[in-house]
Amino acid sequence: MPQIIFLPHEEICPEGAVIEAEPGVTICDAALEHGIEIEHACEKSCACTTCHVIVREGFDSLNEASETEEDLLDKAWGLEPESRLSCQAEVGEEDLVVEIPKYTINQVSENH
Repeated sequence: MPQIIFLPHEEICPEGAVIEAEPGVTICDAALEHGIEIEHACEKSCACTTCHVIVREGFDSLNEASETEEDLLDKAWGLEPESRLSCQAEVGEEDLVVEIPKYTINQVSENH
């Protein structure tokens, strides 16, 4: 089963994390199932950019991004060529190394 290695994030997972995920599950769902609280303001409906992640390793093993996802990513803070919306990026057969950006574009944050 592929592993997802989350790099340390000051608020969400300060120590980083290594989890296992079934192929076909999204990065967001796998993270949430393991207590890594990635923001997902649109409830994972591909309507915002709060779940934006950067896939440092294993990017090519993910499913292809839809046109809607690519359009939304253009609005994400800190966009990089390996950026994906974690609610849309499905785990493939390879291990992943994922960075959660320091900032998100979220008008209303639940964690104040």
